[in-house]
Amino acid sequence: MNYLILGHKGQLGAEWCHYLEQAGIPFISADSDTVDITSEKQVRAVMERHHPDIVVNCAAYTDVDGAETETDINDRVNHKGPGILAAACARSGALLVQYSTDYIFSGRLEDKQRYPSGYPEDARPDPVNEYGLAKLRGEEAIRASGADFLIIRVSWLCSSRGKNFLKTMLRLGREKPLLKVVNDQFGAPTFTFDVVDGTQKLIEKAQKGTFHLSSDGIITWYDFASHILKQAGINTKVEPVPSEAFPVKAARPHFSKLGTARFEELTNGQTYSIDDGIARIIAEINRQ
Repeated sequence: MNYLILGHKGQLGAEWCHYLEQAGIPFISADSDTVDITSEKQVRAVMERHHPDIVVNCAAYTDVDGAETETDINDRVNHKGPGILAAACARSGALLVQYSTDYIFSGRLEDKQRYPSGYPEDARPDPVNEYGLAKLRGEEAIRASGADFLIIRVSWLCSSRGKNFLKTMLRLGREKPLLKVVNDQFGAPTFTFDVVDGTQKLIEKAQKGTFHLSSDGIITWYDFASHILKQAGINTKVEPVPSEAFPVKAARPHFSKLGTARFEELTNGQTYSIDDGIARIIAEINRQ
C-alpha cells in the first residue's frame, strides 16, 4: 500500500509520517505549501504523479474562533477541500481517510445523560459554530462523492508534537503558580498515536464509513489539566472555573465525548486510557 499524507506539518500528519517511517511503509507527504487541497489542479497533479492507494487528509483549518469571521478559508479547507480530494479518490480508486471533529454535534449538557458513553456515530449532527458546520459539510461532500472513505471523528487532539492543550498546560504549569481551567465542558482527549494506530487497524480490516476515536473515560478540561500536572510532577494549583470566565467568539460544546464502541467491536481493540496517554506524551516530550 502506498500512502499520501496531506498536512504533514500538523500534529496528526507528523504522527502519521513517524508511524509509517517506523513501520517501513512507503508514503509521500505534502503540506499546503506544495499541495493545496482546495485546488482541483494541484490535487489532480499529485494523484496522477504518485498514484496513492490511500490518501490521509490531515490538512485542516483549526482556528475555531477565527472560523467565525474567516468563514471563506474555513469553508474552503474544511468543506470544499475534502470534497475535491474525495472526487479525486473516486476517479483513481484510492481510499480517502478524513479526520473530523466532535464539534459537529451540539454538545448540549442533556446529551451527557442521553449518551453516557459518548455520542455514537449516527447521532444527529447539530454544530453550534462555523468550524463544526464546515467540518460537517466536508463529511457530507465525501459521502456524496462515490469514493471509498473512512471518516474518523476525534476530540481534544493532543500529542508531543505541535500546539495543543496538554503541552500548553505543561508550559503554563511551570511558569505560573495558579491556573484557572474550565470545569463545565465534558469530553475526552484523543491522542495522535491512538488515532494513527486505530486508523491503520481499520484500514487493515478493510473497514469503510464513519468511526469515532477517543480515549477511555469522560472528564472536564479542569480534570484533564489536573491529570497532566500530576503526571508531570508539577505542583501548580489548578482552579475550576465556568466557561463564562473565558469569553470566546465561537460557542463551545458543553458535552463532546465520542463513543468508541463501534471501533472497539470491529477491531477487537481499545483506545488509551487518559492517564496512559498523558504518560506516553510526557515521556515522548522528555526524549525530544
